[in-house]
Order: sequence, then structure tokens, then C-alpha cells
Amino acid sequence: MTFLILIIILVLIFDFINGFHDSANSIATVVSTKVLSPVAAVALAAFFNFLAFAIFPLKVATTIGKGVVNPEIISLNLIAAAVTAAIIWNLITWWWGLPSSSSHTLVGGLVGAGIAGFGLGSVIYSGVIKIAVFIVVAPVLGMIMSFIISVIVLHIVKKQSPFSVDRWFRRIQLLSASAFSLGHGGNDAQKSMGIIWVAMITTGHVAKDAPIDLWIVLSCHAAIALGTLFGGWRIVKTMGQRITKLKPFEGFCAETAGALTLFGATHFGIPVSTTHTITGAIIGVGATKRLSAVKWGITTKIFWAWILTIPVSAVIGAVMYLIFNTLMKQI
Repeated sequence: MTFLILIIILVLIFDFINGFHDSANSIATVVSTKVLSPVAAVALAAFFNFLAFAIFPLKVATTIGKGVVNPEIISLNLIAAAVTAAIIWNLITWWWGLPSSSSHTLVGGLVGAGIAGFGLGSVIYSGVIKIAVFIVVAPVLGMIMSFIISVIVLHIVKKQSPFSVDRWFRRIQLLSASAFSLGHGGNDAQKSMGIIWVAMITTGHVAKDAPIDLWIVLSCHAAIALGTLFGGWRIVKTMGQRITKLKPFEGFCAETAGALTLFGATHFGIPVSTTHTITGAIIGVGATKRLSAVKWGITTKIFWAWILTIPVSAVIGAVMYLIFNTLMKQI
């Protein structure tokens, strides 16, 4: 029981770091366009991160809990190793100021720990492939939709003065920023719920077909909301200014495209990266001006972080599993 409590605390710490790390996704555009101050932006994002529990069904939690590695081999050691690996990689990429995926680092940790403990047959490859495919699909969808939305908006406002456009979209961007934060909370908090849920099943505290308890839902949303409140300012700069310069109407287009992508993925139970999604959307907005408006040097570094996240997290997860397993045998 004590180890289970420690695991739950560890998962909530990961969830907090997830919010801390990914707060940039929610607020970078609205801060960089100077529509909101950083403090006001994180407060808005945290509120909608938490509110998401009342909006979305828990399909993503089921995917993480039962769709990455065989539920029969999951143990507290394996969960501890996976979550520790996810925390380590999140902190490393936060320190480097790179917007990596908390979702994919958790998946990588689970896969690595599973293989280290039970071999290649422990992985549910169909589930992992579906998640891996969306490393490409999510940002591409975000990019295409933001490009289309930007073109439509530019056509609508072409006869308006820049001052008028700026004034209106400073107000409208509050709605798009709120929608994106809602999608962020809906997709990301569910990953931690899935881990706690499967830990409870593994230890026999709940039945295999039992629904996720409300306390798990609320605690995970609270943890990610608190993490968002603390903010990850290193990554805000990368997302908001180093990819491309944004105006309020461009921030609106990027956030709207990102929110629509996250809503769709959460509806179908696909754990996607909010980081990948909003980065693709920002690139799509930048591309409407000209391709050179996108700073491809920093974008290339972000892409490399995406590619490396699952394999590096898997290696860390495998090492952590062997360490935890050795320590538990000696206790």
C-alpha cells in the first residue's frame, strides 16, 4: 500500500511537471502577441486545464492504461520506472528550452520498462504505432488547419485597417487561447489518470472493468493546472517568438487550429502531443506570410527533440526498471 501511494504521488508530480513543461503550449501565442500578461495567461490556461474534466470522455486514459504495454505485465516497479523516465526527459528538455512531448516520453518510458522486464512481446505494437504516427499527423493537421484558417481570416479582414484588426483579435484571441487550454487539459491530464488507474487495478484495489474514480480525475486535472500556473518560461520564448513572430490574429488562427486538432484526438482516444500540435499550427501561420518567416533552424531542433523523445525515454525507462527491480529485491 505504501508503494502504491508513492507511485500515485510520483504520477501527480509528473502531471505537475507536464503542466509546468507544457504551459508554454497554452500561453506562448497569447503572451507573445501581448494580448495577456504572463501571469494572466497562465491563470486562464490553468482554469481551462482543470475545467476539461467536465467536458471530455476518458478515452485517452484507457489508451495509456491498456493500449501501450500488455496490462497483464504491468507492475508498480514498471510504472515507477516509466514515470521516472518521463520526469527525467521532461526536465532535460525544459532546461534546454525545447518543447518536447510529455505524452510521448511517458509512452517511451512504458515501452522501455516493459521490454526490460518482459521482452519485446510485452509491447502492444498497434497502440504504439498509432501514437507514433500522430507524431507526424498532429503537427501536420495543426499546420494545414492554421494555414487554411489564416487564409480565410486574411480574406475576411483585407479591407480593415491593421489597427482595427489588431483591436478585434486581441479580444477574440482570449476565446481561442481558452479553447486550446481546454484541449490541452482534456488530452494531457488523462495520461496520468490512465497510469494511476492501472496501478490501482494491478494492486487489486479496483476491478479491471471499473470506471476511473472521480478523485483520480480531479487530482490529475488539479496537478496539471497547478503546473501550468507555475509556467515554463524557457519554452514560452521558443514557442512564441523563435519560430515566427506572431500578431493577435495569427495567434488566434494557431490556437484555433490547435484546439480543433486536440478536440478530435481526445474524442477518438488518441494521446497526442499538445507541443507538436501548437508548433505545427504556429509554423502554418508563419508560412502564410512566406516560408522564410519561419525560423527553420530552431524548428529543426524541435523536430529532433520530437524524434528522439520515445527512443531516449525508452532507454531511460529500461534503465530505471532494472534499478527499481534490483532495489526491490534487496528490500
